Amino acid sequence: MVEIDPITGLPKELGVWDNINLESQKITVLIEKRKFGKRYTIVKGFGSEVKIKDIAKKLKSKFACGGSAKGGQIELQGDHKVRIKSALVDFGFAQESIEVQ
Repeated sequence: MVEIDPITGLPKELGVWDNINLESQKITVLIEKRKFGKRYTIVKGFGSEVKIKDIAKKLKSKFACGGSAKGGQIELQGDHKVRIKSALVDFGFAQESIEVQ
């Protein structure tokens, strides 16, 4: 038997609610310069319903860099400001909700 989502009224297997959660986020991307002149790309603004660790893992794999997900934000080693917006859009986030500083 198919489970129905009480909020959307659609079958849960469609996963529509996950896409709605991703599109409603207001994400900010900025570059931090830390000790020894190293640059870090900081991605923040995720809601509690988004699995930050999964997104961090995908971003680290895509950009071939190190990083972590802690404190409600993702830290990636290196300056990925040019490519981060298109990568987040590929993961399902709305393009107009991503602000790159």
